[in-house]
Amino acid sequence: MSYNIPKTQKAAIVESHDAPIHIKDDHPVRQPEELAPGECLIKLDCTGVCHTDLHARKGDWPLPSKLPLIGGHEGVGKIVAIGAHTVSSPVNIGDRVGIKWLADSCLQCEQCRKGLEQSCAKAKLSGYTVDGTFSQYVVSYVSHVTPIPPNLSSEEAASFLCAGVTVYRALKYSKTNPGDWVVIPGAGGGLGHLAVQYATNAFGLRVVAVDTGEEKKKLCLELGAEKWIDFRESKDLVKDIKDAAGGDGPHAALVSAASSSAYEQAVDYLRPGGSLLVVGLPGKAQIGAPIFWTVVKSINIIGSYVGNRQDAREALEIAALGKAKCYLALKPLSALSEVYEGMEQGTVVGRVVLSMT
Repeated sequence: MSYNIPKTQKAAIVESHDAPIHIKDDHPVRQPEELAPGECLIKLDCTGVCHTDLHARKGDWPLPSKLPLIGGHEGVGKIVAIGAHTVSSPVNIGDRVGIKWLADSCLQCEQCRKGLEQSCAKAKLSGYTVDGTFSQYVVSYVSHVTPIPPNLSSEEAASFLCAGVTVYRALKYSKTNPGDWVVIPGAGGGLGHLAVQYATNAFGLRVVAVDTGEEKKKLCLELGAEKWIDFRESKDLVKDIKDAAGGDGPHAALVSAASSSAYEQAVDYLRPGGSLLVVGLPGKAQIGAPIFWTVVKSINIIGSYVGNRQDAREALEIAALGKAKCYLALKPLSALSEVYEGMEQGTVVGRVVLSMT
């Protein structure tokens, strides 16, 4: 099987952190003969847009991104070429696959062997340290692309490759049991609305959704949240969360909001033995946890960073069963700057996916 691969493509380029995004129509496409062993070229159908992409564009994380940069790390498309001399590839030309935040890792270090390949010291990050998916073609790695279940559309699968796997893994290691309460600050956003569904449909948890606005309230309750709290209307957020979760507070807090304030009160409202799941990543912030009450209440603080290859397959399979659906708006690549503005203003409900066709 062979494909007609063009020499140039459309791509969104970050040339510097303070310059407007440049949409180019003549960006080079790596040709099959230029691929190294283990690399593959993917013709993209679409890509999700994540808060991480906004941080890469702004350059406000402690980890520096490459420049110039093609952002994006939630791409879905078809493999159109694989590098010569690639040995034992788990995927083939013609396969529909997804590109995640973790583009590649060494697979040999302690972290990789223990299923923490996302923390590998040699990790390559899509749309951050290597070019990502805001383009019509992308080069990725056969060992880390994720096969897409046939009954899941490319547009819906895109957001599960980062937002979905991130919240799925956090809940998987949350030390909760079916019937337990979990509070989700940022529940109406891209990560949060998927967390509501995984919590209820995959883990049997009871959800207290925290966010603001009627549209987000409606979405969260439709997706299975039992309780809703608008943080802008609450006079005492700690008390309201504890009351909503049976009076003793939730067993876990999955903070999907990229805001330091969402972390500050978690130790106060979590019940003894509860878990604070650190997921949302503000650019520069500290967790303000009181040491005394963290110890006395036996609080678990768990940093959960995206997911490994197995987590991604599990998250996608659950979505393919219809137990998690992505609320998304489909836009063209040219709308990327507008999407970033909506993210900064907190007006994006659910997820945005950019079409490359």
